[in-house]
Amino acid sequence: QVQLVESGGGLVQTGDSLGLSCAASGRTFSNYAMAWFRQAPGKEREFVAAISWSGANTDYADSVKGRFTISRENTKNTMALQMNSLKPEDTAVYYCAAYTWRGTLLRATSHYDYWGQGTQVTVSS
Repeated sequence: QVQLVESGGGLVQTGDSLGLSCAASGRTFSNYAMAWFRQAPGKEREFVAAISWSGANTDYADSVKGRFTISRENTKNTMALQMNSLKPEDTAVYYCAAYTWRGTLLRATSHYDYWGQGTQVTVSS
C-alpha cells in the first residue's frame, strides 16, 4: 500500500503562482509513476501531469503545458506541482495519484492504484 497526502492548495488570483506537494509513505516510492489530476464541480476528474519513476519523463495536459511543472524527489518521497499563470479554469480539487511503473506514462484514471484525498485550488478572476 502507498499512502498519499497532498498539501499546498489555497485561494489565489488570476496570474498568480501556487505550489502543491504530495507526500508518499508505504512502499518504495521510486517504484511508482506519479501524477496530478484535478476535478472541478460537476466535471469528471481529468489528467493534469505525470512523471516517471526516475523523473526523466514527464507528460502534461495541453491545458497546462508551459504553465505547470511536475517534479519529484525520490530521496524525500515527495512530488510537487508548480503552477504558474493560474487561470479561473484551473479551479478544482487537485489529487495526487500513483501506479506501479510499467515503462510508460499513463493518463487514464483507471491505471492509477493509489490516490490522495485532494487539495482545493481556487483561482479568482
